[in-house]
Formats: sequence, structure tokens, C-alpha cells
Amino acid sequence: MDFLHRESTALLVVDMQERLLGAFAEERRAGVVRYASICVDVALTMGIPIVITEQYPKGLGPTIREITDKVGAGVIPIEKIVFSCGRSPEFKAALAATGRRNLLICGVETHVCVLQTALDLGREGYRIHVPADAVMSRRDLDWRIGLDLMKESGATVGTTEIFAFQLLERAGTDEFKAISKLIR
Repeated sequence: MDFLHRESTALLVVDMQERLLGAFAEERRAGVVRYASICVDVALTMGIPIVITEQYPKGLGPTIREITDKVGAGVIPIEKIVFSCGRSPEFKAALAATGRRNLLICGVETHVCVLQTALDLGREGYRIHVPADAVMSRRDLDWRIGLDLMKESGATVGTTEIFAFQLLERAGTDEFKAISKLIR
């Protein structure tokens, strides 16, 4: 298992869009929004670059406000029509610009865009980390199988809390206090 370090990690927020999430049962929507938002807060607190994608925003709407309000105007979502972010030249350029090789990936749907992205980028030598509570599919079976396939391909599957504390590395700092409050 690869260990996440802030200096080598980027956060990828995949397709957290209004209409797409509107198709989810409320409990599923609330869970993925909560944990993806925590991932964003962790990245912002620790100075980790964030790349956001939107799948066909004309049809699926923009990224949800719970995410865009946090990142502000400094992070502009990358529009795509391919399922895998790894097949979008604009995304690939933005990712390369971060200089990071460890990716923490959150978003939807686990078994489509998140899975295809993890597989493509993993084959390119990126180390993939997926918090199971910060990715979701409309159906539980798709979510579980998507996670299994990512794990079989070499991705590290954990939780938001596991990865947050890996990135923190130690207690007693202002970052630790801020992030601990988010996770409680």
C-alpha cells in the first residue's frame, strides 16, 4: 500500500454535478457530498492541488455548490465528454501541471467515471487512492464492484479519515485541529 504525502498528492473531484447527484437517493447523495467535501477541505487546509471535472455539464449541470463554494474561483472545473478523465487532454494538462503522482480520487459514479479514470491513470504510473465513503454510485452493487475492480488494479481503497490522517502525519498542529473537527 502506498502512503499519501502532501508534497506528492493531488485531489481529483470527479463529476460532482447537480443533475447527476439529483438521481441519487438522498442518503447516498448526502454521504458522498459530506465526504467529498471533507476531501476538499483537507486539500485546501494542506495546500494540496485540486482538479475538478464535469461530465457533459450542459446536460448534467455544474459542480455542486458544496464543492464550488469551498474552492472559489481559483479552481475551474474541466469539462469532458469522455468517461475517463485520463482521456481528456485538458484534464491531462491540468494534472501534469500539478507535478503530483499520488491521486486521491472522490466523486461519482464509482463504477463509471471514477473507475475508468483510476484504471487509465493507474496504467500511466499514477498511484491511485480512493476513499470508499467519498465515491458513490446510484446502486450499491455498482459501487461495491467498482471499488473491487479498482483495488484489483492496484488502487488503494480506504476511507476519507484514513487518507486525511495519512496526509497529516502527526497530531498537535493547527491542521490536525482543523481536520479533526471536520471528521467528527
